[in-house]
Parts: sequence; C-alpha cells; structure tokens
Amino acid sequence: MVARRKVAVVGVALADCGRVDDATPYALHAQAARRALADAGLDRSLVDGFASAGLGTLAPVEVAEYLGLRPTWVDSTSVGGSTWEVMAAHAADAIAAGHARAVLLVYGSTARADVRAGRRTGTLSFGTRGPTQFEVPYGHTLIAKYAMAARRHMIEYGTTIEQLAEVAVQARANAALNPEAMFRTPVTVDEVLSGPMIADPFTKLHCCVRSDGGAAVLLVAEEYVRDCRTSPVWVLGSGESVSHAAMSEWPDFTVSPAAVSGRLAFERAGVRPAEIEVAEIYDAFTYMTLVTLEDLGFCGKGEGGAFVGMGRLRVEGGELPVNTDGGGLSAQHPGMRGLFLLVEAVRQLRGECGQRQVRRADGSPPRLAVASGTGGWFCSSGTVVLGVG
Repeated sequence: MVARRKVAVVGVALADCGRVDDATPYALHAQAARRALADAGLDRSLVDGFASAGLGTLAPVEVAEYLGLRPTWVDSTSVGGSTWEVMAAHAADAIAAGHARAVLLVYGSTARADVRAGRRTGTLSFGTRGPTQFEVPYGHTLIAKYAMAARRHMIEYGTTIEQLAEVAVQARANAALNPEAMFRTPVTVDEVLSGPMIADPFTKLHCCVRSDGGAAVLLVAEEYVRDCRTSPVWVLGSGESVSHAAMSEWPDFTVSPAAVSGRLAFERAGVRPAEIEVAEIYDAFTYMTLVTLEDLGFCGKGEGGAFVGMGRLRVEGGELPVNTDGGGLSAQHPGMRGLFLLVEAVRQLRGECGQRQVRRADGSPPRLAVASGTGGWFCSSGTVVLGVG
C-alpha cells in the first residue's frame, strides 16, 4: 500500500474585487491564478491538476486552455457556494494518492458588472425543470428559501431578528479592518432592521453584497513545500455532504448539511471545534452564519442566536472570529464565494492580514482554522480544516 502524502496550501490570491467594470471573468481567473503562483513562488509548469466551475461550456477545459494549462487531473464539481471546499477536498485526496502533484483552484466572476451593463438581470434563476418546477410557480425565489429556513429557526428556538442582525453588524465591523472590503462603514442593529425588506424576515443588510472578483488557491504535495516562498498551511481534514434539492425533501429547516460535513472534517483532522481559532463561513445571508456555527459544533442546536449576540464573531475581542475579511455580507460576493473562505483562512494562519489579523494571547497567529461553504439553498456543504506547524 502506497503511503498517502501530506498536502499543503502554498499559494493563495485574490483577483481585483469589488467594482471591476473593465475585466472579463476569464481575465479575473488569469489574474488570480498568476497571483497565487507568484505567492507560492512556483512555476505553472508544476501544475498538473486544475479545478474550476461556473464559466464556459466545458468548464474547466475552457479556463485551463485560457490559462495555458494542460492538466492530467481535473475537477468541475458544481454545487454552488460549497463548490470550492468540495474541490479542495477532492484535490487533497488526489494529491495524497499520487494522482497529482499540484492542483490549482480558480474562480472569477463579473456578477456585478454584468447586471450593471445589462448582460443579465439581478434575479438568479435555477430554471423550471426537475425539482424546482414544483416551487417556481409559487414565486419561491432563492432568497425566499433562506428566509423560510430562518423563520423556522426563529419559531423553533426563539431566535430573534436582532440576533440575526448582529451577524451583519459584526461582519461589517470586521470589514472595517479590511482595506479591500467593498463596504467598511460600521452599521448598527437598528440600521439593519430598518432597511428595505427583501424577503421576510431579511432586510437588505441581511443579504450579501453583489460584487465582481476572483480567487485562486494552490495545493501541492509535501515534497514541493521546500521549494515555496511561503510557509505551508496543511489540509488536516475535510468533509462534504448534500441534503436536498426540493424544499419538501429537507427534513429540518434548522439543520444544514454542515452538520455532516463538519463532523467528518473534524473527525478526519483529529481536532475538536473548541480548538478552532478562526472560522470562515459562507454567509450569503445572516442565517447561514448562525445555523452553520451550530452545525459545526461551536454551540448547541438552537443556541446560535445567543452565541452570535455576544459579539463573539468580531476580530477585535471576539471569542471566535468569523469571516474576518467581512465575509459575503460586506467584503465581496461575486457569485460563488467558497474559494474566498479558503484564501482568508490561509492568510490568517500565515499571519498576513494586517489590522484584521487574529492573534493568540501571546501575539502569534492562530494555528487552526476552518472554512465551511454552503451551496444552493442549504443543498450542499463542504468543510475543510486547516493548520500550521
């Protein structure tokens, strides 16, 4: 039996993000990829694995061609926002098994610019075929699905709209420390609650921003770490799970698939949730953060409202800093944001985050982080535990 190799993240980068009116999605892919390779100090000739989704008819073939890559291992898994955590898990497994030596994960989107230029509308539609055909006639939009789930949690556990608003307030407080965040001006609970209603109970600031942007992550086998200019961040464990497509098939609106992917990731990493020092969690809506914290085991089921209401998610003074860059609620959200979670987690573990850097009691950077992505309307989840040392 061939010994499994250890796998490390050695390069991470963002493309230009926020308001980018003069770039194509392909250009953002290329920009992020070049920056991630430069971050690692490795040549693209080492890359023999490639993962991408969301662009082109034959993704990732078209994007690989645009980048001048001819990979012998590819992944085009597309499960919404959790795509990138799932892809990272697949890439780590492939490298560990000897099927690839270096895998590049890349994403780029001009979601905001496309709406601005009239190339698409602001409404995201998943079509009217398959399971969605039974929901579309009733106007059941993507955001309405999340809103229904949030309302169920409020009914079951007494979670308040003020507690959900605290998620947005604390995300903005973290974004205020990030010079690259799209929105940095602090907000209050009252300002969140008084915004225009989007889908009850969500007002505007309960919902993620729409931005342009891109990101890339490079994973390599352990024997290449010595050639890198950066310190390795090791992939310790991962898990993935799918839940439902039709809302009628979701057994419990208050439990996300992170309950499964998180348990698997922590078990495989050999760590407990209590040991995690920073968490990057998909936050297209405030409820996603709250329920994912519960399902990952940072607090008990139904205790998320009280947990987030104590300021625990803040970089400054928070017990468990969450979405340290400001998250999708304030920093950027160009469609599928899962790859950005991995970039921020790695940067935090490497101590590269400047004013928003999370620090231990002795002033050193954290040593354990988790990135957990959610796709669709809680349809899928991927969780990755990362560590240094």
